[in-house]
Formats: sequence, C-alpha cells, structure tokens
Amino acid sequence: MPLYKMQQKILCLGNDYRVTDDSGREVFYIDGRALSLGNKLSFQDMSGKELAFISQKLLSWGPTYEVTRDGRLAAVIKKSLFTLFRCEFMVDVPGPDDLIAEGNFLDWEYAISCRGLPVAQVSKKFFALTNTYGIEVYEGQDDILIIAAAVVIDLCCHHQKH
Repeated sequence: MPLYKMQQKILCLGNDYRVTDDSGREVFYIDGRALSLGNKLSFQDMSGKELAFISQKLLSWGPTYEVTRDGRLAAVIKKSLFTLFRCEFMVDVPGPDDLIAEGNFLDWEYAISCRGLPVAQVSKKFFALTNTYGIEVYEGQDDILIIAAAVVIDLCCHHQKH
C-alpha cells in the first residue's frame, strides 16, 4: 500500500503542500495560488506537470471544492454541515463510486471509504506539532484523488489554525 507524507509549507504566499513517499522522496507538489478569490491549488508531479486542479466553489451551501483532471470534473468534495462531534466529507465522483471521509471530533484522523469499504487512512497523530499528515492509500485506489481530498479536508478544518 502506498504511504505518503503530506506537509504544508509554512513560509509561502499560498497554501502549498509537498508530498513525499515512504522513502522520503518528493513525489507531488501542490501549489496554492496566492491572492486568488477562493482557494485554488495546482496538484503537480515533480516535473511541474499538472495532474489535477483543486478550486473552491464560492457560491455554495457549505465548503465545496471541485477537482478537475485534464479539464474534466473528476470530483466534487463537500463538507457535510449537520454532523455532531465529527467531520464528514462527501467526495462525489462520476459514477457510483463516491467516497466518504469521516474523522474524529478533533479532525486529527480520517478514514476514507467507498461503499462501506475502507480505501485510505489519513492521520496527523504522529505529526501533531506540525501541519503534516500521513496518508495510507489502499491498493487499487486513486492516489491523487485521495491526496486531493486530504488537502481539502485540511483547508476546511484547519485553515483558521495555520
């Protein structure tokens, strides 16, 4: 199972993240656009090729983000508004395989599932003093979509804390 470490860069103008694999090698860079209306982030490989684009929908009921790939909508990630003591996000993808991300009330750990089966784990507990998350993506899942969802969750739940 691929294991990633996602770390938000502290000294930058936008919401930038770097993602390393379990050997510590940088594999993705997420470039947050500074001075944009709403959050906009370019998800890139290390050669600078854009693999996905994450943008916040401003006129929506509750925090909502769109993920596009190759100019096509790949997912809509929306925070559920009416949950007690936990966070929940819906990752609506084309077709029947929507994902649900659920976390504890402190927003430190998430399980991501599809049709009730786990597909990924996102955890900050081992990196509690930094803006860093461990992301374990189960075999056969879309790593980029899972990491994009983790970015959106961080922006929605922890943005005011950064």
